[in-house]
Amino acid sequence: MGSIQRYLKFVKPYRLQIIGTIIIGIIKFAIPLIIPLLIKYVVDDIVGNDGLSSADKKEKLLAVMGIMFVIFVILRPPIEYYRQYFAQWTGSKILYDIRDQLFTHIQKLSFRYYANTRAGEVISRVINDVEQTKNFVISGLMNLWLDIATIIIAIAVMFTMNVKLTIVSLILLPFYAFSVRFFFGKLRELTRVRSQALAEVQSYLHERVQGMPVIKSFAIEDHEQKRFDEQNKNFLHKALEHTRWNAKSFAVVNTITDIAPLLVIGYSAFLVIDGKMTVGTMVAFIAYIDRLYNPLRRLVNSSTTLTQSIASMDRVFEFIDVKYDITDKPGAIECKNVKGNITFENVTFSYNEGEPPVLKNISLDVKKGETIALVGMSGGGKSSLVSLIPRFYDVSEGRILLDGIDIRDFQVRSLRDKIGMVLQDNILFSESVEENILLGKPDATKEEVIEAAKAANAHDFIMNLQNGYDTKVGERGVKLSGGQKQRVAIARVFLKNPPILILDEATSALDLESEHLIQEALEKLAKDRTTFIVAHRLSTITHADRIVHIENGEITEIGTHEELMQKKGHYYRLFQVQQLEN
Repeated sequence: MGSIQRYLKFVKPYRLQIIGTIIIGIIKFAIPLIIPLLIKYVVDDIVGNDGLSSADKKEKLLAVMGIMFVIFVILRPPIEYYRQYFAQWTGSKILYDIRDQLFTHIQKLSFRYYANTRAGEVISRVINDVEQTKNFVISGLMNLWLDIATIIIAIAVMFTMNVKLTIVSLILLPFYAFSVRFFFGKLRELTRVRSQALAEVQSYLHERVQGMPVIKSFAIEDHEQKRFDEQNKNFLHKALEHTRWNAKSFAVVNTITDIAPLLVIGYSAFLVIDGKMTVGTMVAFIAYIDRLYNPLRRLVNSSTTLTQSIASMDRVFEFIDVKYDITDKPGAIECKNVKGNITFENVTFSYNEGEPPVLKNISLDVKKGETIALVGMSGGGKSSLVSLIPRFYDVSEGRILLDGIDIRDFQVRSLRDKIGMVLQDNILFSESVEENILLGKPDATKEEVIEAAKAANAHDFIMNLQNGYDTKVGERGVKLSGGQKQRVAIARVFLKNPPILILDEATSALDLESEHLIQEALEKLAKDRTTFIVAHRLSTITHADRIVHIENGEITEIGTHEELMQKKGHYYRLFQVQQLEN
Protein backbone atom coordinates (compact mmCIF):
# COMPACT_ATOMS: atom_id res chain seq x y z
CA MET A 1 0.00 0.00 0.00
CA GLY A 2 1.41 3.39 -1.01
CA SER A 3 2.37 6.10 1.44
CA ILE A 4 -0.57 8.26 0.32
CA GLN A 5 -3.23 5.63 1.06
CA ARG A 6 -1.65 5.01 4.46
CA TYR A 7 -1.55 8.73 5.16
CA LEU A 8 -5.23 9.05 4.24
CA LYS A 9 -6.05 6.76 7.18
CA PHE A 10 -4.83 9.55 9.46
CA VAL A 11 -6.83 12.07 7.43
CA LYS A 12 -10.09 10.09 7.46
CA PRO A 13 -11.35 11.22 10.91
CA TYR A 14 -11.19 14.84 9.70
CA ARG A 15 -12.86 14.41 6.32
CA LEU A 16 -15.87 16.61 7.23
CA GLN A 17 -13.59 19.47 8.27
CA ILE A 18 -11.65 19.09 5.01
CA ILE A 19 -14.82 19.11 2.88
CA GLY A 20 -16.06 22.17 4.82
CA THR A 21 -12.74 23.95 4.26
CA ILE A 22 -12.88 23.16 0.52
CA ILE A 23 -16.42 24.55 0.23
CA ILE A 24 -15.40 27.75 2.05
CA GLY A 25 -12.34 27.87 -0.20
CA ILE A 26 -14.36 27.56 -3.41
CA ILE A 27 -16.47 30.55 -2.30
CA LYS A 28 -13.24 32.43 -1.46
CA PHE A 29 -11.75 31.75 -4.90
CA ALA A 30 -15.02 32.32 -6.76
CA ILE A 31 -15.42 35.86 -5.41
CA PRO A 32 -12.41 37.34 -7.31
CA LEU A 33 -13.75 35.72 -10.52
CA ILE A 34 -16.42 38.48 -10.49
CA ILE A 35 -13.75 41.14 -11.21
CA PRO A 36 -13.27 40.43 -14.98
CA LEU A 37 -17.08 40.44 -15.43
CA LEU A 38 -17.17 43.76 -13.54
CA ILE A 39 -14.52 45.17 -15.93
CA LYS A 40 -16.54 44.00 -18.97
CA TYR A 41 -19.72 45.57 -17.56
CA VAL A 42 -18.04 48.88 -16.66
CA VAL A 43 -16.21 49.19 -20.03
CA ASP A 44 -19.04 48.04 -22.34
CA ASP A 45 -22.29 48.86 -20.52
CA ILE A 46 -21.33 52.02 -18.60
CA VAL A 47 -18.25 53.83 -19.96
CA GLY A 48 -18.68 52.79 -23.61
CA ASN A 49 -22.50 53.02 -23.59
CA ASP A 50 -23.31 56.08 -25.76
CA GLY A 51 -27.05 55.82 -24.99
CA LEU A 52 -26.54 56.98 -21.36
CA SER A 53 -26.05 60.50 -20.00
CA SER A 54 -23.03 61.07 -17.82
CA ALA A 55 -25.25 61.34 -14.71
CA ASP A 56 -26.82 57.92 -15.49
CA LYS A 57 -23.38 56.41 -16.02
CA LYS A 58 -22.24 57.67 -12.62
CA GLU A 59 -25.41 56.38 -10.93
CA LYS A 60 -24.97 52.91 -12.47
CA LEU A 61 -21.28 52.93 -11.57
CA LEU A 62 -22.01 53.83 -7.93
CA ALA A 63 -24.64 51.12 -7.63
CA VAL A 64 -22.40 48.36 -9.02
CA MET A 65 -19.40 49.51 -6.98
CA GLY A 66 -21.57 49.55 -3.83
CA ILE A 67 -22.48 45.89 -4.37
CA MET A 68 -18.82 45.02 -4.97
CA PHE A 69 -17.71 46.73 -1.75
CA VAL A 70 -20.28 44.77 0.26
CA ILE A 71 -18.99 41.51 -1.26
CA PHE A 72 -15.29 42.31 -0.80
CA VAL A 73 -15.35 44.21 2.51
CA ILE A 74 -18.07 42.42 4.48
CA LEU A 75 -18.41 38.91 3.01
CA ARG A 76 -14.87 38.06 2.01
CA PRO A 77 -12.78 38.67 5.22
CA PRO A 78 -14.56 36.08 7.45
CA ILE A 79 -14.48 33.55 4.59
CA GLU A 80 -10.72 34.17 4.21
CA TYR A 81 -10.21 33.82 7.99
CA TYR A 82 -12.10 30.55 8.39
CA ARG A 83 -10.51 29.02 5.32
CA GLN A 84 -7.00 29.67 6.70
CA TYR A 85 -7.93 28.66 10.24
CA PHE A 86 -9.65 25.38 9.39
CA ALA A 87 -6.93 24.38 6.91
CA GLN A 88 -4.18 24.85 9.52
CA TRP A 89 -6.31 23.35 12.33
CA THR A 90 -6.91 20.15 10.35
CA GLY A 91 -3.26 19.88 9.29
CA SER A 92 -2.05 20.35 12.87
CA LYS A 93 -4.51 17.79 14.31
CA ILE A 94 -3.38 15.17 11.78
CA LEU A 95 0.30 15.80 12.68
CA TYR A 96 -0.60 15.50 16.38
CA ASP A 97 -2.14 12.05 15.71
CA ILE A 98 0.86 10.89 13.66
CA ARG A 99 3.43 12.01 16.27
CA ASP A 100 1.36 10.32 18.95
CA GLN A 101 1.51 7.04 17.06
CA LEU A 102 5.22 7.49 16.37
CA PHE A 103 6.00 7.93 20.08
CA THR A 104 4.11 4.70 20.83
CA HIS A 105 6.19 3.08 18.09
CA ILE A 106 9.46 4.50 19.47
CA GLN A 107 8.67 2.99 22.86
CA LYS A 108 8.09 -0.45 21.36
CA LEU A 109 11.31 -0.60 19.34
CA SER A 110 13.87 -2.92 20.82
CA PHE A 111 17.29 -2.31 22.34
CA ARG A 112 18.76 -3.85 19.20
CA TYR A 113 17.22 -1.07 17.09
CA TYR A 114 18.59 1.67 19.34
CA ALA A 115 22.00 0.01 19.41
CA ASN A 116 22.16 0.43 15.61
CA THR A 117 20.36 3.78 15.12
CA ARG A 118 21.34 7.28 16.13
CA ALA A 119 18.87 9.20 18.29
CA GLY A 120 19.05 12.32 16.09
CA GLU A 121 17.88 10.30 13.09
CA VAL A 122 14.76 9.18 14.97
CA ILE A 123 14.07 12.73 16.19
CA SER A 124 14.45 14.08 12.63
CA ARG A 125 11.75 11.72 11.35
CA VAL A 126 9.33 12.57 14.15
CA ILE A 127 9.88 16.34 13.90
CA ASN A 128 11.05 17.38 10.39
CA ASP A 129 9.51 14.69 8.21
CA VAL A 130 6.16 14.72 9.97
CA GLU A 131 6.06 18.55 9.72
CA GLN A 132 6.71 18.33 5.95
CA THR A 133 3.69 16.05 5.47
CA LYS A 134 1.36 18.83 6.69
CA ASN A 135 1.68 20.38 3.24
CA PHE A 136 0.03 17.31 1.79
CA VAL A 137 -3.15 18.09 3.73
CA ILE A 138 -3.10 21.80 3.00
CA SER A 139 -1.79 21.77 -0.59
CA GLY A 140 -2.90 18.35 -1.75
CA LEU A 141 -6.22 17.79 -0.08
CA MET A 142 -7.42 21.39 -0.06
CA ASN A 143 -5.67 23.89 -2.35
CA LEU A 144 -5.41 21.37 -5.18
CA TRP A 145 -9.19 21.01 -5.36
CA LEU A 146 -9.73 24.73 -4.92
CA ASP A 147 -7.38 25.50 -7.78
CA ILE A 148 -9.04 22.90 -9.98
CA ALA A 149 -12.47 24.32 -9.08
CA THR A 150 -11.25 27.86 -9.89
CA ILE A 151 -9.90 26.69 -13.27
CA ILE A 152 -13.18 24.94 -14.15
CA ILE A 153 -15.28 27.99 -13.19
CA ALA A 154 -12.97 30.32 -15.16
CA ILE A 155 -13.09 28.08 -18.28
CA ALA A 156 -16.91 27.82 -18.06
CA VAL A 157 -17.31 31.62 -17.90
CA MET A 158 -14.80 32.05 -20.77
CA PHE A 159 -16.77 29.62 -22.98
CA THR A 160 -19.92 31.67 -22.48
CA MET A 161 -18.01 34.78 -23.65
CA ASN A 162 -16.17 33.38 -26.70
CA VAL A 163 -15.62 29.74 -27.67
CA LYS A 164 -12.77 30.19 -30.18
CA LEU A 165 -10.80 32.45 -27.89
CA THR A 166 -11.22 29.96 -25.00
CA ILE A 167 -9.80 27.18 -27.19
CA VAL A 168 -6.79 29.38 -28.09
CA SER A 169 -6.17 30.06 -24.42
CA LEU A 170 -6.21 26.30 -23.63
CA ILE A 171 -3.89 25.19 -26.48
CA LEU A 172 -0.87 25.07 -24.18
CA LEU A 173 -2.48 23.00 -21.39
CA PRO A 174 -1.23 19.60 -22.70
CA PHE A 175 2.38 20.94 -22.76
CA TYR A 176 1.85 22.20 -19.24
CA ALA A 177 0.58 18.80 -18.05
CA PHE A 178 3.47 16.93 -19.70
CA SER A 179 6.18 19.19 -18.24
CA VAL A 180 4.72 18.92 -14.71
CA ARG A 181 4.71 15.13 -14.96
CA PHE A 182 8.24 14.98 -16.34
CA PHE A 183 9.87 17.27 -13.79
CA PHE A 184 8.14 16.28 -10.59
CA GLY A 185 8.83 12.56 -10.88
CA LYS A 186 12.51 13.06 -10.11
CA LEU A 187 11.85 15.66 -7.44
CA ARG A 188 10.40 13.11 -5.00
CA GLU A 189 13.64 11.11 -4.97
CA LEU A 190 15.78 14.25 -4.63
CA THR A 191 13.63 15.34 -1.70
CA ARG A 192 14.09 12.01 0.10
CA VAL A 193 17.84 12.26 -0.33
CA ARG A 194 17.80 15.80 1.02
CA SER A 195 15.72 14.79 4.07
CA GLN A 196 18.15 11.96 4.81
CA ALA A 197 21.10 14.39 4.64
CA LEU A 198 19.29 16.72 7.04
CA ALA A 199 18.61 13.82 9.43
CA GLU A 200 22.34 13.03 9.37
CA VAL A 201 23.24 16.61 10.30
CA GLN A 202 20.67 16.47 13.07
CA SER A 203 21.87 13.16 14.53
CA TYR A 204 25.50 14.30 14.34
CA LEU A 205 24.57 17.47 16.19
CA HIS A 206 22.55 15.57 18.79
CA GLU A 207 25.51 13.29 19.60
CA ARG A 208 27.99 16.15 19.74
CA VAL A 209 25.81 18.28 22.01
CA GLN A 210 25.60 15.32 24.41
CA GLY A 211 29.34 14.70 24.09
CA MET A 212 30.42 18.34 24.56
CA PRO A 213 32.42 17.53 27.75
CA VAL A 214 34.58 15.11 25.70
CA ILE A 215 35.15 17.67 22.92
CA LYS A 216 36.17 20.34 25.41
CA SER A 217 38.35 18.11 27.57
CA PHE A 218 40.35 16.91 24.55
CA ALA A 219 40.36 20.42 23.04
CA ILE A 220 39.31 19.02 19.65
CA GLU A 221 36.94 21.85 18.68
CA ASP A 222 38.76 22.46 15.36
CA HIS A 223 38.72 18.79 14.43
CA GLU A 224 35.00 18.55 15.28
CA GLN A 225 34.29 21.74 13.31
CA LYS A 226 35.87 20.06 10.25
CA ARG A 227 33.78 16.93 10.72
CA PHE A 228 30.60 18.95 11.18
CA ASP A 229 31.48 20.88 8.01
CA GLU A 230 31.57 17.58 6.11
CA GLN A 231 28.06 16.70 7.28
CA ASN A 232 26.84 20.22 6.65
CA LYS A 233 28.42 20.29 3.15
CA ASN A 234 26.80 16.99 2.29
CA PHE A 235 23.43 18.52 3.16
CA LEU A 236 24.30 21.66 1.18
CA HIS A 237 25.12 19.62 -1.96
CA LYS A 238 21.91 17.60 -1.69
CA ALA A 239 19.87 20.76 -1.05
CA LEU A 240 21.42 22.54 -4.05
CA GLU A 241 20.84 19.55 -6.31
CA HIS A 242 17.21 19.61 -5.21
CA THR A 243 17.06 23.39 -5.77
CA ARG A 244 18.59 23.14 -9.26
CA TRP A 245 16.01 20.63 -10.42
CA ASN A 246 13.24 22.60 -8.75
CA ALA A 247 14.36 25.81 -10.49
CA LYS A 248 14.47 24.04 -13.87
CA SER A 249 10.90 22.80 -13.38
CA PHE A 250 9.67 26.29 -12.56
CA ALA A 251 11.53 27.87 -15.47
CA VAL A 252 9.90 25.53 -17.99
CA VAL A 253 6.42 25.44 -16.51
CA ASN A 254 6.17 29.19 -15.93
CA THR A 255 7.35 29.90 -19.49
CA ILE A 256 4.43 27.84 -20.76
CA THR A 257 1.98 29.69 -18.50
CA ASP A 258 3.41 33.04 -19.68
CA ILE A 259 3.05 32.33 -23.44
CA ALA A 260 -0.71 31.65 -23.16
CA PRO A 261 -1.74 35.26 -22.30
CA LEU A 262 0.37 36.55 -25.25
CA LEU A 263 -1.57 34.33 -27.67
CA VAL A 264 -4.88 35.51 -26.23
CA ILE A 265 -3.93 39.23 -26.33
CA GLY A 266 -2.85 38.92 -29.99
CA TYR A 267 -5.88 36.95 -31.15
CA SER A 268 -8.50 38.97 -29.23
CA ALA A 269 -7.03 42.27 -30.51
CA PHE A 270 -7.55 40.96 -34.08
CA LEU A 271 -11.18 40.18 -33.26
CA VAL A 272 -11.76 43.67 -31.82
CA ILE A 273 -10.17 45.31 -34.91
CA ASP A 274 -12.45 43.23 -37.14
CA GLY A 275 -15.42 44.34 -34.99
CA LYS A 276 -16.20 40.76 -33.93
CA MET A 277 -15.72 41.50 -30.23
CA THR A 278 -16.14 44.40 -27.82
CA VAL A 279 -13.22 45.98 -25.98
CA GLY A 280 -14.86 45.04 -22.64
CA THR A 281 -14.95 41.34 -23.59
CA MET A 282 -11.32 41.49 -24.68
CA VAL A 283 -10.22 43.07 -21.37
CA ALA A 284 -12.37 40.63 -19.36
CA PHE A 285 -10.91 37.72 -21.30
CA ILE A 286 -7.33 38.80 -20.65
CA ALA A 287 -8.22 39.13 -16.95
CA TYR A 288 -9.67 35.58 -17.00
CA ILE A 289 -6.51 34.20 -18.57
CA ASP A 290 -4.71 35.53 -15.54
CA ARG A 291 -7.33 33.90 -13.29
CA LEU A 292 -6.88 30.64 -15.22
CA TYR A 293 -3.10 30.49 -15.26
CA ASN A 294 -2.57 31.76 -11.71
CA PRO A 295 -4.09 28.61 -10.20
CA LEU A 296 -2.07 26.59 -12.74
CA ARG A 297 1.08 28.26 -11.42
CA ARG A 298 -0.10 27.55 -7.91
CA LEU A 299 -0.62 23.93 -8.92
CA VAL A 300 3.05 23.81 -9.89
CA ASN A 301 3.95 25.16 -6.46
CA SER A 302 1.62 22.60 -4.95
CA SER A 303 3.26 19.83 -6.99
CA THR A 304 6.64 20.81 -5.50
CA THR A 305 5.30 20.92 -1.97
CA LEU A 306 3.33 17.75 -2.56
CA THR A 307 6.35 15.96 -3.92
CA GLN A 308 8.30 17.03 -0.86
CA SER A 309 5.60 15.94 1.54
CA ILE A 310 5.15 12.57 -0.19
CA ALA A 311 8.91 11.99 0.06
CA SER A 312 8.68 12.81 3.78
CA MET A 313 5.68 10.49 4.09
CA ASP A 314 7.78 7.69 2.58
CA ARG A 315 10.38 8.31 5.32
CA VAL A 316 7.78 8.40 8.10
CA PHE A 317 6.20 5.12 6.98
CA GLU A 318 9.59 3.52 6.43
CA PHE A 319 10.23 4.28 10.12
CA ILE A 320 6.76 3.03 11.20
CA ASP A 321 7.51 -0.23 9.35
CA VAL A 322 10.57 -1.04 11.47
CA LYS A 323 9.73 -4.42 13.00
CA TYR A 324 9.69 -5.05 16.75
CA ASP A 325 12.14 -7.71 17.93
CA ILE A 326 10.34 -8.35 21.19
CA THR A 327 6.57 -8.79 20.94
CA ASP A 328 3.86 -10.53 22.93
CA LYS A 329 2.91 -13.80 21.34
CA PRO A 330 -0.81 -14.48 20.77
CA GLY A 331 -2.44 -15.49 24.04
CA ALA A 332 0.46 -14.21 26.19
CA ILE A 333 -0.47 -14.26 29.88
CA GLU A 334 -0.05 -11.58 32.50
CA CYS A 335 2.89 -12.09 34.81
CA LYS A 336 1.57 -12.02 38.40
CA ASN A 337 2.03 -13.69 41.81
CA VAL A 338 5.72 -14.12 41.05
CA LYS A 339 7.69 -16.26 43.50
CA GLY A 340 11.02 -15.68 41.80
CA ASN A 341 12.41 -19.10 40.76
CA ILE A 342 14.43 -18.56 37.57
CA THR A 343 15.88 -21.32 35.43
CA PHE A 344 18.20 -21.00 32.43
CA GLU A 345 17.95 -24.11 30.24
CA ASN A 346 20.75 -24.52 27.66
CA VAL A 347 20.66 -20.81 26.78
CA THR A 348 22.68 -19.66 23.76
CA PHE A 349 22.55 -16.04 22.62
CA SER A 350 24.13 -13.80 20.00
CA TYR A 351 23.24 -10.12 19.41
CA ASN A 352 22.78 -10.42 15.65
CA GLU A 353 22.15 -13.41 13.42
CA GLY A 354 25.32 -14.88 11.99
CA GLU A 355 27.54 -13.41 14.72
CA PRO A 356 29.40 -15.73 17.13
CA PRO A 357 27.36 -16.34 20.31
CA VAL A 358 28.15 -14.29 23.45
CA LEU A 359 26.55 -16.97 25.65
CA LYS A 360 26.92 -20.69 24.97
CA ASN A 361 24.72 -23.39 26.43
CA ILE A 362 24.18 -21.78 29.84
CA SER A 363 22.18 -23.77 32.41
CA LEU A 364 21.51 -22.33 35.86
CA ASP A 365 18.77 -22.91 38.44
CA VAL A 366 18.06 -20.02 40.81
CA LYS A 367 15.71 -20.44 43.77
CA LYS A 368 13.28 -17.86 45.13
CA GLY A 369 15.05 -15.24 47.28
CA GLU A 370 18.55 -16.39 46.33
CA THR A 371 21.34 -13.88 45.61
CA ILE A 372 23.47 -14.92 42.65
CA ALA A 373 26.66 -13.02 41.79
CA LEU A 374 28.01 -13.18 38.24
CA VAL A 375 31.77 -12.58 38.01
CA GLY A 376 34.53 -12.88 35.41
CA MET A 377 36.61 -10.79 33.03
CA SER A 378 34.77 -8.01 31.17
CA GLY A 379 33.34 -9.11 27.83
CA GLY A 380 32.61 -12.59 29.22
CA GLY A 381 28.82 -12.25 28.83
CA LYS A 382 27.66 -11.34 32.37
CA SER A 383 25.60 -8.28 31.34
CA SER A 384 24.25 -10.11 28.28
CA LEU A 385 22.98 -12.87 30.57
CA VAL A 386 21.02 -10.51 32.86
CA SER A 387 19.60 -8.51 29.90
CA LEU A 388 17.80 -11.69 28.76
CA ILE A 389 15.73 -11.90 31.99
CA PRO A 390 13.60 -8.77 31.28
CA ARG A 391 13.62 -9.75 27.56
CA PHE A 392 15.62 -6.76 26.35
CA TYR A 393 16.77 -9.44 23.92
CA ASP A 394 15.41 -12.93 23.29
CA VAL A 395 17.50 -16.08 23.58
CA SER A 396 18.79 -17.56 20.31
CA GLU A 397 18.44 -21.14 21.63
CA GLY A 398 17.19 -22.75 24.85
CA ARG A 399 14.77 -21.02 27.22
CA ILE A 400 14.46 -19.09 30.45
CA LEU A 401 11.72 -20.09 32.91
CA LEU A 402 10.17 -17.95 35.63
CA ASP A 403 8.33 -20.10 38.18
CA GLY A 404 8.32 -22.90 35.60
CA ILE A 405 6.84 -20.80 32.74
CA ASP A 406 8.85 -19.72 29.65
CA ILE A 407 9.26 -15.94 29.97
CA ARG A 408 8.24 -15.61 26.29
CA ASP A 409 4.74 -16.75 27.33
CA PHE A 410 4.26 -13.63 29.48
CA GLN A 411 3.16 -10.20 28.27
CA VAL A 412 6.51 -8.44 28.07
CA ARG A 413 5.47 -5.30 29.98
CA SER A 414 3.95 -7.29 32.84
CA LEU A 415 7.22 -9.32 33.04
CA ARG A 416 9.37 -6.18 33.23
CA ASP A 417 7.02 -4.80 35.85
CA LYS A 418 8.22 -7.57 38.19
CA ILE A 419 11.93 -6.80 37.69
CA GLY A 420 13.89 -3.94 39.25
CA MET A 421 17.20 -2.89 37.73
CA VAL A 422 20.08 -0.79 39.01
CA LEU A 423 22.75 -0.30 36.34
CA GLN A 424 26.26 1.11 36.29
CA ASP A 425 25.11 4.20 34.39
CA ASN A 426 21.57 4.96 35.47
CA ILE A 427 19.84 7.43 33.23
CA LEU A 428 17.94 10.14 35.05
CA PHE A 429 15.62 12.50 33.19
CA SER A 430 16.12 16.24 33.47
CA GLU A 431 13.07 16.65 35.75
CA SER A 432 13.06 16.82 39.58
CA VAL A 433 14.51 14.22 41.94
CA GLU A 434 10.98 13.28 43.03
CA GLU A 435 9.81 12.72 39.45
CA ASN A 436 12.85 10.52 38.81
CA ILE A 437 12.08 8.36 41.87
CA LEU A 438 8.40 8.20 40.83
CA LEU A 439 9.41 6.39 37.61
CA GLY A 440 9.45 3.29 39.85
CA LYS A 441 5.74 3.70 40.59
CA PRO A 442 4.14 6.75 38.93
CA ASP A 443 1.06 6.82 41.21
CA ALA A 444 2.96 6.67 44.52
CA THR A 445 2.37 9.25 47.27
CA LYS A 446 4.96 11.74 48.51
CA GLU A 447 5.27 9.67 51.75
CA GLU A 448 6.11 6.52 49.74
CA VAL A 449 8.73 8.45 47.75
CA ILE A 450 10.39 9.67 50.97
CA GLU A 451 10.27 6.13 52.48
CA ALA A 452 11.98 4.75 49.36
CA ALA A 453 14.62 7.51 49.45
CA LYS A 454 15.35 6.79 53.12
CA ALA A 455 15.70 3.06 52.40
CA ALA A 456 18.17 3.93 49.61
CA ASN A 457 20.22 6.20 51.96
CA ALA A 458 19.29 9.09 49.66
CA HIS A 459 16.94 11.18 51.83
CA ASP A 460 19.69 13.11 53.63
CA PHE A 461 21.55 14.29 50.54
CA ILE A 462 18.24 15.12 48.80
CA MET A 463 17.21 17.38 51.70
CA ASN A 464 20.56 19.20 51.36
CA LEU A 465 19.90 20.00 47.68
CA GLN A 466 18.77 23.53 46.88
CA ASN A 467 15.06 22.66 46.43
CA GLY A 468 15.02 19.25 48.13
CA TYR A 469 12.89 16.75 46.25
CA ASP A 470 11.90 19.43 43.71
CA THR A 471 15.51 20.03 42.59
CA LYS A 472 15.89 19.59 38.81
CA VAL A 473 18.75 17.17 38.11
CA GLY A 474 19.68 18.32 34.56
CA GLU A 475 19.93 16.17 31.44
CA ARG A 476 20.95 12.58 32.30
CA GLY A 477 21.29 13.76 35.93
CA VAL A 478 24.47 15.84 35.38
CA LYS A 479 23.93 17.94 38.51
CA LEU A 480 24.27 14.93 40.82
CA SER A 481 27.42 12.96 41.67
CA GLY A 482 27.76 9.33 40.59
CA GLY A 483 26.90 8.09 44.09
CA GLN A 484 23.86 10.38 44.34
CA LYS A 485 22.53 9.27 40.96
CA GLN A 486 22.98 5.67 42.02
CA ARG A 487 20.99 6.18 45.22
CA VAL A 488 18.13 7.88 43.31
CA ALA A 489 18.10 4.84 41.01
CA ILE A 490 18.00 2.50 44.02
CA ALA A 491 15.16 4.54 45.58
CA ARG A 492 13.28 4.04 42.30
CA VAL A 493 13.55 0.25 42.69
CA PHE A 494 12.56 0.38 46.41
CA LEU A 495 9.44 2.24 45.34
CA LYS A 496 8.71 -0.31 42.61
CA ASN A 497 9.25 -3.16 45.10
CA PRO A 498 9.70 -5.96 42.52
CA PRO A 499 10.22 -9.67 43.35
CA ILE A 500 13.28 -9.91 41.07
CA LEU A 501 16.29 -7.62 41.23
CA ILE A 502 19.15 -7.13 38.77
CA LEU A 503 22.21 -5.11 39.81
CA ASP A 504 24.57 -4.64 36.88
CA GLU A 505 27.94 -3.21 38.01
CA ALA A 506 25.90 -1.00 40.37
CA THR A 507 28.84 0.01 42.59
CA SER A 508 31.78 -0.08 40.21
CA ALA A 509 32.26 3.64 39.60
CA LEU A 510 31.93 5.04 43.10
CA ASP A 511 34.07 6.49 45.86
CA LEU A 512 34.37 4.47 49.08
CA GLU A 513 31.94 6.49 51.21
CA SER A 514 29.18 6.33 48.58
CA GLU A 515 29.99 2.68 48.05
CA HIS A 516 29.44 1.89 51.72
CA LEU A 517 26.07 3.71 51.74
CA ILE A 518 25.03 2.07 48.48
CA GLN A 519 26.21 -1.39 49.49
CA GLU A 520 24.10 -1.09 52.64
CA ALA A 521 21.04 0.04 50.63
CA LEU A 522 21.51 -2.74 48.07
CA GLU A 523 21.74 -5.44 50.73
CA LYS A 524 18.52 -4.14 52.28
CA LEU A 525 16.95 -4.12 48.79
CA ALA A 526 18.06 -7.67 47.95
CA LYS A 527 16.56 -9.15 51.12
CA ASP A 528 13.81 -11.68 50.27
CA ARG A 529 14.13 -11.05 46.52
CA THR A 530 15.71 -13.20 43.82
CA THR A 531 18.77 -11.09 43.02
CA PHE A 532 21.35 -11.15 40.24
CA ILE A 533 24.47 -9.09 40.84
CA VAL A 534 26.95 -8.48 38.03
CA ALA A 535 30.07 -7.45 39.90
CA HIS A 536 33.50 -6.26 38.98
CA ARG A 537 34.74 -5.76 42.55
CA LEU A 538 34.65 -9.16 44.22
CA SER A 539 34.86 -7.75 47.77
CA THR A 540 31.26 -6.52 47.34
CA ILE A 541 29.74 -9.97 46.64
CA THR A 542 31.38 -12.33 49.12
CA HIS A 543 27.99 -12.54 50.93
CA ALA A 544 26.16 -13.95 47.86
CA ASP A 545 24.41 -17.33 48.19
CA ARG A 546 26.21 -18.51 45.06
CA ILE A 547 28.89 -17.04 42.86
CA VAL A 548 28.92 -17.94 39.17
CA HIS A 549 32.16 -17.42 37.24
CA ILE A 550 31.56 -16.81 33.50
CA GLU A 551 34.29 -16.78 30.88
CA ASN A 552 33.86 -16.53 27.08
CA GLY A 553 30.13 -17.01 27.42
CA GLU A 554 30.33 -20.23 29.46
CA ILE A 555 29.94 -21.02 33.15
CA THR A 556 33.29 -22.25 34.49
CA GLU A 557 32.68 -22.36 38.28
CA ILE A 558 29.78 -22.16 40.72
CA GLY A 559 29.82 -22.08 44.55
CA THR A 560 29.89 -19.92 47.68
CA HIS A 561 32.84 -17.60 48.30
CA GLU A 562 34.41 -20.13 50.72
CA GLU A 563 33.94 -23.08 48.35
CA LEU A 564 35.46 -21.27 45.41
CA MET A 565 38.40 -19.98 47.47
CA GLN A 566 39.19 -23.56 48.54
CA LYS A 567 38.92 -24.74 44.95
CA LYS A 568 41.72 -22.33 43.97
CA GLY A 569 40.46 -21.97 40.39
CA HIS A 570 39.50 -18.94 38.28
CA TYR A 571 37.62 -17.13 41.07
CA TYR A 572 40.45 -17.64 43.55
CA ARG A 573 43.00 -16.17 41.11
CA LEU A 574 40.75 -13.21 40.29
CA PHE A 575 40.21 -12.54 44.00
CA GLN A 576 43.95 -12.70 44.78
CA VAL A 577 44.74 -10.23 41.98
CA GLN A 578 42.15 -7.75 43.31
CA GLN A 579 43.36 -8.11 46.90
CA LEU A 580 46.93 -7.34 45.76
CA GLU A 581 45.70 -4.28 43.88
CA ASN A 582 43.91 -3.07 46.99
